[in-house]
Amino acid sequence: MLKTMRRNVKSLKPILWIVVATFVVAIFAIWGGAGRLGESNRTDTLATVGGARISSDEFYQALRQRLEAIRKQLGGEINAGLIQQLGVPQQTLEQLVQQRLLLEIASDMGLRASDAEVRAKIMSFPGLQQDGKFVGFENYKRALEYNHIQLAEFEASLRQDVLLGKVVDLLTAGLFVTDDEVWESYRKQNDSVKIEYVVAETAKIEAPAAGPSEAQLRARYDGNAAAYKVAEKRTADYVVLRQADFKKEIKVKDEEVEKYYRDNTAQFQEPETVKASRIWLPFTAADKDKVLAQAGDLRRRAAGGEDFAALARANSKDDKAAAGGDWGAYDWRSLSAAETAAVSGLDKDAVSEVVETETGAAVFKVTDKTAAVTKPLDEVKTTIKAALEDEKARALVAERLQSLEKAARKEKSLDVAAQKQGYKPASTGALKRGDPLGDFDTSGAVSEALFGLKEKEISAPIVTYAGEVLAELKAVEPERPAKFEEVRDQLVLEMTDELKRTAARDRLREIRASLKEDWHIEAPKLKLEYKSVDAHKKEQYLSLVGERSEIDALLFSLPLKQASEPVAVDEGYAIFRVLDRKASSREEFEKVKATERETLLGDKKNRFLMSYMTKAREEKKVKINAEAYQRLSQDVLSRYSGQS
Repeated sequence: MLKTMRRNVKSLKPILWIVVATFVVAIFAIWGGAGRLGESNRTDTLATVGGARISSDEFYQALRQRLEAIRKQLGGEINAGLIQQLGVPQQTLEQLVQQRLLLEIASDMGLRASDAEVRAKIMSFPGLQQDGKFVGFENYKRALEYNHIQLAEFEASLRQDVLLGKVVDLLTAGLFVTDDEVWESYRKQNDSVKIEYVVAETAKIEAPAAGPSEAQLRARYDGNAAAYKVAEKRTADYVVLRQADFKKEIKVKDEEVEKYYRDNTAQFQEPETVKASRIWLPFTAADKDKVLAQAGDLRRRAAGGEDFAALARANSKDDKAAAGGDWGAYDWRSLSAAETAAVSGLDKDAVSEVVETETGAAVFKVTDKTAAVTKPLDEVKTTIKAALEDEKARALVAERLQSLEKAARKEKSLDVAAQKQGYKPASTGALKRGDPLGDFDTSGAVSEALFGLKEKEISAPIVTYAGEVLAELKAVEPERPAKFEEVRDQLVLEMTDELKRTAARDRLREIRASLKEDWHIEAPKLKLEYKSVDAHKKEQYLSLVGERSEIDALLFSLPLKQASEPVAVDEGYAIFRVLDRKASSREEFEKVKATERETLLGDKKNRFLMSYMTKAREEKKVKINAEAYQRLSQDVLSRYSGQS
């Protein structure tokens, strides 16, 4: 699409269109707008935030557009498993809720976004600049027109963006960071230790043959009986309607497949791919001019036809230099905004101008470039048909279950209503909160719903990955103190684990003095796990150890090359040795102090806002329609269920 835009609107530089398009996507992925995908009849309320509401349609469109943006960013297909693992549906809803909360707070404060502020935001946005000046309102309007975006809707979203900025600025205005805080933050990021350690893993320690005696188990229980509980359990009758069972009633016509393809073309686009190489020259304040001059010379030589890869190997100072500066098709997208913008504006075989960043100078060459293409209908027809079958099956399941729910409420009995409609209810058995139910509810949605019911109450439809469930709560077994016999196995596990951890500690104490220089050679002989880290920093995860502040305190104070005493870690006990230590330089710190202060203050503001928003959620009585959320999430996810 960008190539078409370049051909039709010659008055703007290519790079400007890229930034404008990114700007448009960013705004409308949050606030909705033109070019929405899928159905638009979801007007029911998904969430309420004070006096405002979030409609199901807003969430549905925001989620689908966010997923499409992720797919393009990753340069390939995404599947339902990855989407759930990333938590995209939850994050999307949370983002909408937080935006509504901030707008409600802004309203309470009497804040407004003036026309002048909106105009200033448009004129100052980096993507709407050309040669350091605003491109003009005619070109701005043409860009929106070309993307089929209504000017009024777009500027309404900008007005909300201005308002969000004002309320955030006001809420965080009194926050500051001290010089000591900035220094400690810098040290945490830059101080490092080179370490090695050996771990005696509890899992690999043989349990004592005899194990804890009955008397020991009883003594442990008697000494802390109040800590052992049998969790509350609930039992219900339920009817499950599975989507797969209704597919035989579904027919998808070719016209429906073609219409879906036309309406959702963006789903079937293979994004533009760009492969880039970089020459990177870092500089300091003292040698900046010299390095920029060197970068300019290398840029001229590359543009003149010299082998870019050879120049990179000989001159570049990053970890890609040995590979001729090759950053591939995706790695370069993780670079700074100025660098990615430079690459995005280049044609194949073109060399960029020198790109100056805060820490160095870069020169890029685009080594390969393929245009975005849309997969033909024949290639995706099967996938679309399967998605439409799933959608129709879900709709049919929802329709039948709603009919059953209506009848059950009229009869005041799920069993009676189900039998009249030809369904046979089953019993869940006693379930704890979060327990799965059969192969159709591995996430525990049904048991979670049961804990929101009163006895004999009939649930709303409960959406699972495989279908929908209607349940009637039959019995509640309250939480109660556990009898010794009920927790005996748990006691055995607890005491056995303690014995194994003690054995792991004692073993390390015995061999600590005998460990020589070559721990990596000795560890396997001693049946210990050996690990090493070249540059461990505070609050970083260590394999088999976890994230432990007491371990960090030890590593940054332990004398060099001295074995520590055995210390408890996540997987057992470990002995550490610090081979080298790198301390932060005050001189280097002073060069970046302002940037560090800004970053730390930003983090502090974010933490404050998170805390403030948690309280605001309670005060504004945020309510989520869980059933609608689950249904809509599954509706969108199902479209990705066949992708790999």
